[in-house]
Formats: sequence, structure tokens, C-alpha cells
Amino acid sequence: MSFSHLVRRVGAALVLAAVCLAAPVSAAPRQVWPLDAGWRFLKADAPEAAKTDYEDQGWASIALPHTFNAADGADGGGYYRGPAWYRRTLDAPAPKAGERSYLEFDGAALVADVWVNGRLVGRHEGGYARFRFDVTDALRPGANVLAVRVDNSASKTVAPLGGDFTVFGGLYRSVRLVRTADLHLDMLDYGGPGAYARAEGGRVKLTARVRNDRAQAARLDVTARLNDAAGKIVLRLRTQVVVRPGETAPVTLSGVVNRPRSWDGRRDPYLYRLTTSVVEGGRVRDAVTTPLGFRTLTLDPARGARLNGRPIGLHGVNLFHSGRPDRGLAVSDADIDEDFAILRELGATALRFVHFQHPQRAYDDADRDGFLVWTEIPLNSAVDPDPGFTENLVQQTRELIRQTYNHPSVFVWGLGNEIYKSDETSQRVLSAVQAAAREADPSRPTVYAHCCGPDTAPHTRVTDVIAFNKYFGWYPDQVGEIGDWADRAHAAAPGRAMAVSEYGAGASILHQEDPPARPKPNGRWHPEQYQALFHENAWRQLRARPYLWAQFVWVGFDLASDGRDEGDRPGINDKGLATYDRKTRKDAYYWYKANWSDAPMAYVTSRRFTERTSPTVDVKVYSNLKSLRLVLDGADLGERPVVDHVALWPAITLREGVNRLTIADRDAVRDTVAWTYRPSR
Repeated sequence: MSFSHLVRRVGAALVLAAVCLAAPVSAAPRQVWPLDAGWRFLKADAPEAAKTDYEDQGWASIALPHTFNAADGADGGGYYRGPAWYRRTLDAPAPKAGERSYLEFDGAALVADVWVNGRLVGRHEGGYARFRFDVTDALRPGANVLAVRVDNSASKTVAPLGGDFTVFGGLYRSVRLVRTADLHLDMLDYGGPGAYARAEGGRVKLTARVRNDRAQAARLDVTARLNDAAGKIVLRLRTQVVVRPGETAPVTLSGVVNRPRSWDGRRDPYLYRLTTSVVEGGRVRDAVTTPLGFRTLTLDPARGARLNGRPIGLHGVNLFHSGRPDRGLAVSDADIDEDFAILRELGATALRFVHFQHPQRAYDDADRDGFLVWTEIPLNSAVDPDPGFTENLVQQTRELIRQTYNHPSVFVWGLGNEIYKSDETSQRVLSAVQAAAREADPSRPTVYAHCCGPDTAPHTRVTDVIAFNKYFGWYPDQVGEIGDWADRAHAAAPGRAMAVSEYGAGASILHQEDPPARPKPNGRWHPEQYQALFHENAWRQLRARPYLWAQFVWVGFDLASDGRDEGDRPGINDKGLATYDRKTRKDAYYWYKANWSDAPMAYVTSRRFTERTSPTVDVKVYSNLKSLRLVLDGADLGERPVVDHVALWPAITLREGVNRLTIADRDAVRDTVAWTYRPSR
């Protein structure tokens, strides 16, 4: 691990009590030192804090990941949006001749200015992508002072300008120091790995961006080695190139793998590993390893999605960036892994990563688990005519694509969500990011998620395919059924592939009413049972329409939206299938598990409606089994068939006191609940 450095002032002298950075966590030739420990933090502006001798002893001691909105970002009533400062020291080992040093930030929201030893080394605008600064000339052997000003204030030239979510500020992902040789894969290519590969059939096409930071030309080899999941080498590539001084050369390599094993979604997410190296005189100067999957995916206007030539139902949830109470988006890899375990159990096949770029761990997990991923830039709700806003979106588009290009899970680039105004500005901005996306990656389609205006508004026709956010049965201004709407939209544009990118309803596990009345979306009463009935109705309609290339529930988990004031508490969007803390999966989660998962299951609904004042109840069970038996306090109440994933025992009589219900099939007890009946007095 790396050690923090204690800073104190004795008289007029600055004393650095420092421990050298430990050995790098990566092997030569590239060296990486984590910098997550030993930070000091101030939630305010401090214009002099970039100076090396600035006194920060009164600041809070923190470690990364960190957000300064952990306390106020999900409680309603507004949250801090403004500047904050982070400082730490590091005792850098002396570089070898020609080595380059970079600071690498996995995410800083929304704008970050970075100083090393009082020298401004860079500014990054955009809160959700990795970025790097070359600090070779600013970093010195021994003690160094690193200062970072982070500001999550709204800015008309930095996306997002709107959105129904909290913009958590801070250094909420990891930071590290990276050292490379002076011949290396490009470290400043929009935060990407510098090596980009795709597989078409059995052919692998690789582009490596090779940087020469020397004062003279370099003759070198670029090599690639493809290993299968067992480590066996299945392809070697090599080419020679001369790179002029101070330039970056794109180098292309291509080769064929005989009978490659496909990356086939949840069925078989088979991954290869591609190691791209820069070699000079037989010595490896730099190398990176990236994932590679052999797959094809098409989105057909009439037949929906096809993966590797076979039809696939792309169904799942909108996954808002993993978050937790009292931590916001400053989560660990273990938190992200927990989310993916819950979604694997659900039986989802696809995920929409909203509403901005997610941590690399999420893309790694999606590759491993076989989820197909829609990932998007933070163009949300509003646009600004300032050219700087468009430039920032183009930058964030390039960052998203460079940093996630190699992931086979990613199948579509999301270029916007719910732009409320359909005008020339919206059209121009979307057209600019469409052009940037097609230039960066012509192999994947682009999509826009539309809401809150005519389905055929001009800006809905910019991207390659289209999707719609629809809430029939929840918001009162949307009248009718989602299936009828989908048929009309498809008939109006039969040649354009379409999906449903959002549909959902709010629910509180504290609110129990069976049967429920329809709640008001902005009201305080959001019974869990209504959400379940909403999804029963919506999914039965959506699954019957094969022309839809995907359907995504809004949303997988409750999320922080500090401007909301509804349901059982302010500051939370409660449309999740599971709670914000991930401790409780709502009834609707199990409706989808019964529909999507092959693992045998049965789940008694309304299980949290534990205190009953009527002795007569309907017992409803979600299941993917053929039939189930209900036992009430030892009395067998009979077997019922499971019809369309529901088994029902109507008008069951409870006795006064605690009643224990058991659901079983011929193989096992599947679920148990306890309900207490007490007559109203």
C-alpha cells in the first residue's frame, strides 16, 4: 500500500514527514502507485490552497473515494454545489532516464483543476470519465505537494445541465501515479488505453496509438498476443514502425483466429485477453492488456435484437451509477460487484448504464457476466447554445468511447436522454455528438432516449436507432396502455429499430396496501403492491412485441435525487426494484425474476404487509415452477397451477394472531411468511 504524508509547520519552515511510495502495484515496464490514502479536504474555496506552503492542518483527513455530498445529497431540500479542495503529499521515487509520469484520475465531478508543487498541470471538465495529466516536468524526486480543486457547480458549458439525480461532487473514484517509458502507448488519448481492438468473425483488427516522447525518431516493433480464457496463445501479431520525435503514430495490425469461441451474452460470456506491447531492440517498453470478445449484434426494426445470428430478448434495468446511503457515488468495487450479483439473480440480459459513464469495474463485470450494455454520455434534459457546451459533449463522447471501446458487453452508444425542447439547438447538439460517435466507432449504433414530446420530433431522428421513456399507468399525463402506444409508434416508423428505455413506478417498502389504490406520483403514499401490479401489466404487454429490441425497467435500485419530495422520504427516486441500501428487494423484483430467471423460485407477494385487520386475504405467489402448494399453520390448502408466473389462492381466512404460510413444490419448501391478524377495534 502507499502511505500518506504528514505535513506540519515549524516556525516559518514547512516540514514534510513522509514515507516513500511503496513498490508499484504493477510490473515493469509500466509502474502504478495508488494515491487514495492520505488526503486532506476542505468543503469551501481556498484560492491560495494550490501553493506548496499552504497550511492545511485544519482540514479533514479523508481517503478516496470521497464525495462532499454524502450527507446532503439524498435528504431533500437542496445540496452543496460548489468548490472544494483536496491536498496530499507524495514522496516520488526518482524516475529512470526518459521515463514519463502521469496523474490518473478515474473521476472527479464536475470540474477538476490540478496542481503539482504549485504548478497548474491541467483542468478537466466532465465528472464521469477517466483523465490523465502529464506531470513529468512538475514532479520532482522526493517530496511533492498535490492540490486538486473540484467544483460540482452547474455550468452552461459542462454536461449535464439537468437531470433527475444528485450531482455528487468530489474525487469519488481512485487516483494514481503512473510511470511509463518515453516510448509508450498513448496515455493522453481521452483517458483510453491507447490500444483498440475489435473482432469481426474470426478476424482481429487492432489500432495501437504509439507515442514517442524522445528528441529523436525511434524504430520499434508493435506486437499483440491474444490469449484465450485458459491462457493459451491463439494469435500473435507484429509489425515494425518508425515514430518521429514528439509524435503519436496510429499503428494497425490484423490477424485471424481459427474457430474462435463467441462471447454469447449470459449464455456464454467467453473472454479473450489481448496484450499490446511497444518493443524496442527486443525490450518491452510499454504494454497494456484489454478484453476482447468475438460477437455480432444487430438491431432489426421488425425482429428485434440478434446476438451472433440468434434472436435474443434484451430485457433488464436501468442501472444508475452504483450508490449507497451516506456515501453517494463514492463506492467500492465490492459495492459494484454486489449490484451485479443482484442483477444476475434477477435474470436480466441487458443493462442501461445511466445517465453518464460508469466506473471501469462495472464494464468489467458486465463483460464477465454476459450483460449487454447501453452506455451513455450526460446529455440530459437541457442543452445550451454556447459552442463550449457542444465541445464539452464531444469531448465526453470521445472519452466514453475510447475508455469502453474494448468491452464486448457494450453494444450501443447512448447520446442523450429526455431533451425537453425540440429546436434547432437540440438538433445541432445531437448532430454534433452523433458525428463524433460515428467517427470514433462506426461499428456500434447510436441511440437517443426520448420523452416528453412528440415521438417523431426532429431530434429523435438523429441517432441510428431510437428508444422511448414511457410511464403509462404512473404519470397521469400519459393515458392508455404501453402496448397500444408501442404499436402506434412502430406503425408510424416501421423501418426504424425502437426500444423502450424506461418504464416504471414508485414504491416504498414501508407502504402496504392490498389491493392498492392508484397513488399520486408526487404524493407521500407509494404502496409496494401498486408497483408490482404496474410491472405485471407492463411486462405482459412489452414481451409480446418482438419488434422492440430492448426493454429496460426504470430503475434497478432506488437512487439519490435530492430535488424529489415524495414517497416515504425526500431526496430519493423510489422506482427501484430494490432499495437504495440494497437490503430489500421489492415485490416487483421477484415478478421479473419469475419471468427472467431459470433458477427455481417462488415468492409470496405482500410479505411486508404483516399486520392485517381483515381476516380474508388473497395469497399471490410469483414463480417459474409449474405448480405450488400452500400450507397455513400446518393445514394443507391445496395445490394451484402457476399461470403466467402467478399462483393464486383467493379468499384465504386468517385466524387471530400470527399466521405462518409456507409455499412448496414437490421438491422443496420455496418460501415462508408470517402475517398477523388483529381485528380492528
